[in-house]
Amino acid sequence: MTRSLHLSNVRLADGQRVAVSVVDGRIEALGAHVAAPRDAHIEDGGGALLLPGFVEGHTHLDKSNWGRPWYRNEVGPLLTDRIGNEREWRRASGHDAAAQSLALSRAFVAAGTTRLRTHVDIDTDARLRHLEGVLATRQTMRDTLDVQIVAFPQSGMLIRPGTVELLGDALAQGADVLGALDPALIDGDPVASLDATFALAQRYRKPIDIHLHEPGEIGAFTLKLLLDRVEAMSMQGQVVISHGFCLGALPERERDVLLDRIARLHVALLTSAPPSCTVPPLKLCRDKGITMFGGNDGVRDTWTPYGVPDMLERAMLIGMRYDLRRDDDLMIAFDCVSEAAARGCGFADYGLHVGARADLVLVDAESVAHAVVARPKRKLVVANGRIVARDGALLS
Repeated sequence: MTRSLHLSNVRLADGQRVAVSVVDGRIEALGAHVAAPRDAHIEDGGGALLLPGFVEGHTHLDKSNWGRPWYRNEVGPLLTDRIGNEREWRRASGHDAAAQSLALSRAFVAAGTTRLRTHVDIDTDARLRHLEGVLATRQTMRDTLDVQIVAFPQSGMLIRPGTVELLGDALAQGADVLGALDPALIDGDPVASLDATFALAQRYRKPIDIHLHEPGEIGAFTLKLLLDRVEAMSMQGQVVISHGFCLGALPERERDVLLDRIARLHVALLTSAPPSCTVPPLKLCRDKGITMFGGNDGVRDTWTPYGVPDMLERAMLIGMRYDLRRDDDLMIAFDCVSEAAARGCGFADYGLHVGARADLVLVDAESVAHAVVARPKRKLVVANGRIVARDGALLS
């Protein structure tokens, strides 16, 4: 059956008043003089600002404690402290990745997110249990939220024998992307770790998204090794570097050599714009043609008490971290959770144009900059051509 929707009296970012016609989940027409399709559901936007559905470029649905009682965080300061604490807590508490990923996914959709990339822990304790939970959530949300799953070795790969095989199983069973983590500081052997990662990616024909927290020169060394493999294995456009803290701490000359190579190999960068870490230079990366986008990272888990499933808030935090104050600069912050994020993750048919999947958000805001700063309640959320949320609440 043909499904059609007509949104009238809405405004684009440039202020133009338009209508949008949606048929079978796609934007069929968008403009100032668009007639409603026959038998369409007609919705008056009331002059609201029309935005594309938001994109969460990096989160961990399987870890979240969203909607559950407060988790008292008493973990030590080291990365390894957090990894070990989380693994033990999840085991002892019976943390349910299926229930928690579903709760957080629904909250993301209510706030306007329609595309999402999540990293899911694969390790020799839980094996594929967390993946199975998130696969169930993806199936439940399939008509509303486009979910990419990254098979992520949170506890390390080479230091936990059997993890490589489990990652392969995860890719075979439905994970879309191969994850990796700090090959030098966690696995202790960046050459062997990266060799294993790229061999797996080649075997299963999957892209790579690597967490690179390694600082300064250690991070730069790992990054060079990674870029060598991208080039040697012709994986241009198939790799994302998440966090990339070293790129915010290196001397300019060394940093710019790396950024030029990242641009040439079409490697994308992800930032959560953390206030306590160095970050890659956003505007310089964009000037060099690098796709740099945003994500929450963890939301209310054992790693952090912070985070909410609202990509307008993440855009605001990106703006604050990078001192983006002008309206045109705040458009950059929004791009990090919309067009750039879709491009970096490889989500197809995205945006406000004819033929795109109809993922739309209406907010009462004067401009995109105003929406980022004020983060108004989502007046309407359309996912895959269907109204799924109104006034900040899911309809089902």
